[in-house]
Parts: sequence; C-alpha cells; structure tokens
Amino acid sequence: MTCIDFYILDTPHANAASLFACKLTEKACRQGHQVFINTASDTQLQQLNDLLWTFRAGSFVAHVVYAEGRSGKSPVLLGHATEPADCHDVLVNMADDVAPWFCRFDRVAELVSGADSQRAAARQRYRFYQDRGYTLKSHTI
Repeated sequence: MTCIDFYILDTPHANAASLFACKLTEKACRQGHQVFINTASDTQLQQLNDLLWTFRAGSFVAHVVYAEGRSGKSPVLLGHATEPADCHDVLVNMADDVAPWFCRFDRVAELVSGADSQRAAARQRYRFYQDRGYTLKSHTI
C-alpha cells in the first residue's frame, strides 16, 4: 500500500514549497529513487524546471518535463495535469488536489506551505487518504 508523508512547512514564504521540493527530490534521487513532481500549474512547473538547476550552489538534479508518449527514464520527471506512464516510485504532490493516480506510487510526499489556503487544501487531502485507510505520517519542517 502507498505510504503517504505530509511535510508541513512552517513558513508562508511563496517559494518555500518549491525549495523544499527540490531538496526532497535531491535526497530521494541520491537514495536511488525515481521521482515524479506533480505541480499545481504550468507556471509552477516552469519555476521548478529552473529551480532544480539552481536551488543550491553546486546543485544539479537531472530532470525532464514529462510529455505523454515520451519515455520517463530520467531520475526526475515534472508534470502538470498529466499521468506519468512509467514512473511508480515517489510522487511529490504540489497540487491542491489528490492526484487521481497516486496509488500507483510506492510513496507520496504531500507538501504543505504555511499559507492558510494551502493548509485548508492539505487538510482535505489528509482526510481523503485517511478515509481510505492509508498510512499517514506528518513532518513539521
């Protein structure tokens, strides 16, 4: 069964979730995992596409923007409103809703910024998973 972790960021800074997504993704890649980052918008996708190259001095996280019909062999795939065909390891969800295909993944990381609207959306996602019997963990960052 899919393991789900909620990462609650203790800051309302607009860029905090994106920076944490980069750090979490880098760590998962070092551990040999393939990661799909599900973004909330095309704008956020482009921001992460740039940020994965520059979020830390000397950082480099190999990644590609996922397109249907394209092989997903990169360690990190970025997508918005698209289901990856061949990635099943780690899903980093930055969208306000539960990804309909989340259960294909071994692990799901739900990122929650300090903004009130983000926390309200995260509570709904938490209840969704809880009502379906998934194992949930919360981490305050």
